[in-house]
Amino acid sequence: MTTVATKSSPVDMADMPVQLPGAPAGAAEARARFFNSGNAFNVKLPKVPASCFRAEAEAALDAGGTGLYPCDQSAAIGTEFAATTPLMLARYAAIAPRDTLVADFAATGAIWYVMRGSGSAEIGPERIDFGPGDVFLAPGGVPSKLTATDGGAVLWVVTNEPQLAFDGSRPAPGSDAPIDVVHYPAAEIAAQLGKVVEAAQNATTSGIALIFSSDRQEKARNIMPTLTLSLNTVPAGEQQRAHRHNSAAITLILRGEDCYSMVGGEKCAWSPFATLVTPATEPHSHHNDSAERAMFLIVQDGGLHYHARTMGFAFLE
Repeated sequence: MTTVATKSSPVDMADMPVQLPGAPAGAAEARARFFNSGNAFNVKLPKVPASCFRAEAEAALDAGGTGLYPCDQSAAIGTEFAATTPLMLARYAAIAPRDTLVADFAATGAIWYVMRGSGSAEIGPERIDFGPGDVFLAPGGVPSKLTATDGGAVLWVVTNEPQLAFDGSRPAPGSDAPIDVVHYPAAEIAAQLGKVVEAAQNATTSGIALIFSSDRQEKARNIMPTLTLSLNTVPAGEQQRAHRHNSAAITLILRGEDCYSMVGGEKCAWSPFATLVTPATEPHSHHNDSAERAMFLIVQDGGLHYHARTMGFAFLE
């Protein structure tokens, strides 16, 4: 009996390992790597948890000293740098009475909210005085020196450090920065929110929220080139209907007893100054079972998606 040799079946493209240069002539050629259309696009990354950071808020509010308390999910999402979501990092900052916290983040900018106390911030050549409920924006590339008054201060701060760390970028220095120091005093925020609450809505309105921007970012309607900041509200006994979007969201609860969020089918009860994480694309809604208006700050990497035309906002009910 004669055996006829057959050609073995080729390896499926999806099962091929990384391809290396056959005969590199030097170090630059040796660094080359190759994939194919079967195995290059099925990268599997850890899911971003829909987390609630409460312990960090309590630690900052109870702190007797000065320090930062990050809402860090880097271990869960597999990054080599601190991150709350792949492109954003939230922290709580405690400042002891008459003490100074120096913040020098490798970020395009930092969005600060004053949870408690008062003080002053020296940001490059500018200085602002802050109090409870204030928001202020500080550009990256220059240190921010925050000094508390006699009662101390606790703040919440969100940056895009993970975005810059991802591709090894550094903040633009000085006058090259795309943002300036901007101060939004609590009284002005309340007045502007009042105008929004009194205005009419239509079927396309996503909620009742005040959006923060600046003269430099007015055209884009963002607070930073890639980040958005909004003060969202839900009237007593109502809910913000379920929706989704391609931007991730980091939420600071300001006011809302008997309130909760539904994220990806899971219920997350609110607590004062907790930080909630809504992963990109997850269906979510916000519910207010109390007798007063619920209020919460939301930072999203929405500016990035608006610029790329990929926000993908949609109501789900």
